Amino acid sequence: MDNVKSRVEKDGLVIELSGHIDSSNAEAVEAAINEARVKSKEGNFTLDAQNLEYISSAGLRVILRLSQVEPTLKMINVSSAVFEVLEMTGFSEMIPIEKAYRVLSIEGCEVIGQGANGKVYRIDADTIIKVYNNPDSLPDIKRERELARKAFVKGIPTAIPYDVVKVGNGYGSVFELLSAKSFSKLLMEDPSKIDDIVKMFVDLLKKIHSTNVEPGEMPDKRAVYLDYAHFLADYLPKDQADKLTALIEAVPDVHKMIHGDYHTKNVMLQKGEVLLIDMDTLSYGHPIFEFASMYLGFVGFGEADPSQAGQFLGIPYDLAKTFFHKCMAQYLGTSDEEKINEVVDKSRILGYARMLRRSIRRYGLDGVEGKPSISLCQKELAELLPRYQTLTF
Repeated sequence: MDNVKSRVEKDGLVIELSGHIDSSNAEAVEAAINEARVKSKEGNFTLDAQNLEYISSAGLRVILRLSQVEPTLKMINVSSAVFEVLEMTGFSEMIPIEKAYRVLSIEGCEVIGQGANGKVYRIDADTIIKVYNNPDSLPDIKRERELARKAFVKGIPTAIPYDVVKVGNGYGSVFELLSAKSFSKLLMEDPSKIDDIVKMFVDLLKKIHSTNVEPGEMPDKRAVYLDYAHFLADYLPKDQADKLTALIEAVPDVHKMIHGDYHTKNVMLQKGEVLLIDMDTLSYGHPIFEFASMYLGFVGFGEADPSQAGQFLGIPYDLAKTFFHKCMAQYLGTSDEEKINEVVDKSRILGYARMLRRSIRRYGLDGVEGKPSISLCQKELAELLPRYQTLTF
């Protein structure tokens, strides 16, 4: 049967469909599929539609009958035209269907942004792509696209992805950003303009923090940090763990937007307009949670290993620290070092809690690679926690 080829993989049977499946050959196609099923009864059942050009209602009935006898049935590599038919007829709600994606290479491309879940590359003068660390990232991509859409509708200047592509063994989201430059690149091109760059950076941050978020629209950042504290209960002295949890619980329930990974590689300047990228960490909460992630990005991750700051942000560590301090002064509207340091210290408590959990989960408590950051976090938390009775300002 020319339209049907089968192969057995380690997780089950794969049937390759090709050409047109309509009333003229649907019966023969179904017979060929069933013959392959009889020979291979173990594992999952997958229809690979990479070469399927057209399917009629007769072909759809074949898939419907298969779905009734094969509970693991899924379709992969479905073209846009065939996917539209499957979606219109409700099949996309009945069985898992994976679209075919065009393939892009990032070999030799400049890294212009980086976050917890992926890296952003410039493909050409007009195009950037965010490549996700997780190879099974399609649900993450869908979630980030929805978060970006919500932010855009609420007036946050952000780039909206227009395509999903295959990159190596994983996936990426494609954006149009004509000749945009990250704030890291702007700082490196002309450090003397740091104050102007700080002002644009903080103006956008304040716009984000003034944007209302309805319950359920985005994750609650306080709940995220409470999870961190509960995890650390097994790794901190009881008095410290209890104090950390109590401080986080006492932070007011503020329904304002937080970016969650706000740094100079995730903010771009395009033709005089400041744009925000990397939206998968959008959430809501008190600004202190934002400052915690900012502290880690600009200062904290580099305390144990200063080279990490340069690699992560693309700017020297001393410049990163200076930039962060200026941002805090600009945001708080003060030159009072005592006030600035107090807010920074409160953000450090949360930042070290996050970094400690991250290091333990990534390297283990006794892992050689994680020891410098784990020791740093334990030392700083022991010093900071007794000094403050609230994280707000």
